[in-house]
Amino acid sequence: MTKQVTSKVLIALGFAASTLAIATSAHATDPTEPLVVNGEIEIVTHTAAPAHLEGLKTIQSGWEFRTPETQDLQRDDFDNPGMIGVDNAREAWNTVEGTAEKSCASCHEAPESLAGVRAVYPKWNDKAEEVRTLEMQINGCRTENMGAEALDYTDNKMTEMVALLSAVSRGMPVNVAIDGPAQAMWEKGKEMYYTRTGQLELSCANCHEDNYDNLIRADHLSQGMINGFPAYRLGDAKLIAVHTRFKGCVRDTRAETYKPGSPEFVALELYVASRGNGLSVEGPSVRN
Repeated sequence: MTKQVTSKVLIALGFAASTLAIATSAHATDPTEPLVVNGEIEIVTHTAAPAHLEGLKTIQSGWEFRTPETQDLQRDDFDNPGMIGVDNAREAWNTVEGTAEKSCASCHEAPESLAGVRAVYPKWNDKAEEVRTLEMQINGCRTENMGAEALDYTDNKMTEMVALLSAVSRGMPVNVAIDGPAQAMWEKGKEMYYTRTGQLELSCANCHEDNYDNLIRADHLSQGMINGFPAYRLGDAKLIAVHTRFKGCVRDTRAETYKPGSPEFVALELYVASRGNGLSVEGPSVRN
């Protein structure tokens, strides 16, 4: 699977050899070694690419590109540090807030009642007439139904709530709709994915489609799938939201980045999520 990186690609990456090393010594985990959480939740980490994806024949979760030690942290919730955030969100789920004196549980009872919701977001919202991410929908519930203040898009409480909704959907196949009223936003996200930006003139595809399974310094490039988000990044020692990761990637191209929750990042999330259709919801995952 490892691909030879040509001098043309090295030039496009815009790094001198002294500051950037792209190697071919990394290999994704053998996909026959499955990820099973708590001995019962089977996670699909490798499957055929969805029909709309032209650049890849198979898709792989970022889990397959991590070290065995990092992979093992996801096999048991007691070892997964991201589950602390899930526990925090379960407490918040039952906390009454806002002028309506409601909690999440007032309308939805247990979080498990929303199993499967994570698998279909981002999605078109008819009432709002817009594509909404899960963060946007959570804030919609808070402001419209609870009379509570909206949370900052990448606030810890927000990311933990998204992690909870991901956790109760683990093992379910990602199935993000890209047709109908969502199609225009999806097309915008696709254009962003393949457009070179920044001083380094890099696109998302340059790393995650053209050079996945290679090393950039010590970073093992994955296919950039987001089925595992929110992800507990060991280097940050906390749960990271999808748009936080997008912001970091854009920054690494030395381009001006977008704001989390912006229409640009919503469009990009819709497109990137659809690239993972068929993989399992995996979050909260553990990544380097």
